Amino acid sequence: MLANRLTEDARTSVLLIEAGPRDTHFWIHVPLGYGKLFARTDVNWAYESEPEPALGGRRIFTPRGKVLGGSSSINGLVYIRGQPEDYDGWRVPGWSFADLLPYFKRSENQARGADAWHGVGGPLEVGDLERHELCDAFVAAAAALGIPPNRDFNGASQEGAGYYQATTCRGRRCSTATGYLRPAEKRPNLRVLVNTLATGITFAGRRATGVRTATQAFTARREVILAGGAFNSPQLLQLSGVGPAALLQRLGIPVLADLPVGEGLQDHYYARTFWRCCKPLTLNDDMASWVGRARIGAQYLLRRQGPLTIAAGYAAAFVRTRPELKRPDVQIYFINFSTAKRGGVLHPFSGFTCSVSQLQVESRGSVSIRSREPGEPPAIRYNYLATENDRRVMVDGVKLVRRIVYTPPLREYVTAEELPGAKVRSDAQLLDFVREYGETVFHPSSTCSMGKVVDERLRVHGVGSLRVIDASVMPAVPSGNINAAVIAVAEKGADLLKQDASL
Repeated sequence: MLANRLTEDARTSVLLIEAGPRDTHFWIHVPLGYGKLFARTDVNWAYESEPEPALGGRRIFTPRGKVLGGSSSINGLVYIRGQPEDYDGWRVPGWSFADLLPYFKRSENQARGADAWHGVGGPLEVGDLERHELCDAFVAAAAALGIPPNRDFNGASQEGAGYYQATTCRGRRCSTATGYLRPAEKRPNLRVLVNTLATGITFAGRRATGVRTATQAFTARREVILAGGAFNSPQLLQLSGVGPAALLQRLGIPVLADLPVGEGLQDHYYARTFWRCCKPLTLNDDMASWVGRARIGAQYLLRRQGPLTIAAGYAAAFVRTRPELKRPDVQIYFINFSTAKRGGVLHPFSGFTCSVSQLQVESRGSVSIRSREPGEPPAIRYNYLATENDRRVMVDGVKLVRRIVYTPPLREYVTAEELPGAKVRSDAQLLDFVREYGETVFHPSSTCSMGKVVDERLRVHGVGSLRVIDASVMPAVPSGNINAAVIAVAEKGADLLKQDASL
């Protein structure tokens, strides 16, 4: 994205270095293909967290994009901006929701057209998903409980139930690689290196001068920009001597700037519930036979329609777990299939999934290098469920899921609660379920946050000519899926770079 915006000026030359390959894999471009990419280490870092104290010592599998487009090439495609209070709550000059709304709009090519909340003509395609009988029943059941229908979670209010929009167009994924990078690659002032791991930042005194790889060093005439995300940007900073002094000294890395790089990690925790369905209309049923699979393949290849065009979420509800709250604090995901392991084999029965994720997280973790070896994965500590509020919200969220599913008309489709199961009733039992089965929903942020590691212009404190522009600069994770927010941050970051270059 940055490469596109910066090379709009023919006088600006950009070198883009990507550790992974080009985004040529077939399943990257098929929306439902994200499930095929979980275990593909050629396009996915496939990290694992450290043992999580509140989760019985479980390690949490953590996919991250290692391919052009980064995680936007392997994510679940759901388009959610978050709530205005998220950005206003950062309390960083120039980064309120009102400041960011023009960048959300500028990035979009909204299938529904332009209005006060949305834009057209931008590089990022945002489209609607096909309707489905089960999703309609979910929205109607939520309405019966007083949760209002909401046609646009990214409009005047996030609260309510409805269908997601996704970063798709005509049945194809729109990543930052396809939307932003592909057109820019035609420009002579952009060079792209793939399958090239950056191993460190070079400095002259306290000024960043370039980037080194295993075989080469590249000199930057103006600035070095890190856009590696919430794990890899802090990793590269720490390897280069910018980070917590105690950590760097322990590993024998000279300290250039003592900063809390890697601290403050936030992510959304996520628990799935599975339900057996009485009608053979789930993806589990569609995929149960060669005939069904052939029909789905033909639908997609011939018309770019059908189950392969849906995102990781199909319908959703943004709700308050307590009536006195001023805004939704949980996100409920609904999708018309079920699988014990994400990216794994579908259940052999007719089934659907209804999941819950906390929106305003209190718990914070960290990311830190283990050694001076650039190829060694960083140590990721999420520290999920560290506060009483986080635990309570997840338990109350599962209760809300049950209330919706057991409310007509959705109840009429249910034959049994597969997981957590009818025997799990008390709050203590529900919390045990959340601890045992919860996972990441892939929204890591805040490891190089504004005010602590970078300033409001995204410049790293204490050094020159070095910026971070990705999810790591967010002081707190927004309420919902974060791809849209990351792109808006990058749009604004590109403007900041252009403004400073003109001085």
